[in-house]
Amino acid sequence: MCFDDDSFPPIPVISGAAVSHEDLVLEAADGNRFAAFAAQPDEPSGIGIVILPDVRGLYRFYEELALRFAERGYAAIAFDYFGRSAGVEKRSDDFEYMPHVQAVKPAEIQADVAASVAWLRDHGTSTVFTVGFCMGGRQSWLAAASGHGLAGAVGFYGRTREGADGSAGPIQRATDMECPIVALQAGDDANITAEDNAAFEEALREAGVPHEVVTYPGAPHSFFDRKQEEFADASDDAWQRVLKLITANS
Repeated sequence: MCFDDDSFPPIPVISGAAVSHEDLVLEAADGNRFAAFAAQPDEPSGIGIVILPDVRGLYRFYEELALRFAERGYAAIAFDYFGRSAGVEKRSDDFEYMPHVQAVKPAEIQADVAASVAWLRDHGTSTVFTVGFCMGGRQSWLAAASGHGLAGAVGFYGRTREGADGSAGPIQRATDMECPIVALQAGDDANITAEDNAAFEEALREAGVPHEVVTYPGAPHSFFDRKQEEFADASDDAWQRVLKLITANS
């Protein structure tokens, strides 16, 4: 799990912003029904964000993140990975997520991304970005190579190399990526090395993909958390880079 139960995005709430939100159940092309949470501004901008959570799937942190995007004029939808194995109901904080992480396949996640993108486009969005964290960071970059017609893809502390099952990772799929990439990596991440990040940046450069690979020295995995006060500057910088990507490609 990347964030604690009492973690929140380190982004200021815009009090009084006119937004609406709802719990959804979407259906992917393979028939999978999965939970999602959508937040929309009352005055839409035509820009939408698909949020890909960490290994725990959809929970409050990502619902709050969707609201922060909506407060800034961007429709956002955060979705759950585990409809195929865990259903669509809300889950308790002690949810045993690892068996479900091990069961879901990359292609299945991308089918759910496609359904989330389609929902945004059906609700007035013309320009779509993905923003993911941990497992979702990796899948956000892979979404850029999966034909969703994205305008940009952001990943926070995502793995860049092949999967444990031998599936191609972002490095291997760089030549298929169709939009600008932003990677916001943790310098003190035990599982993602400086070499991993350098190899990803080199693959993107060789493929001619517009990109920004940023590593925050000393920051731990999951530094993007209001409780991580020591890394508030890194979180603020990362958030500004997300907004910059959206503005530059909309």
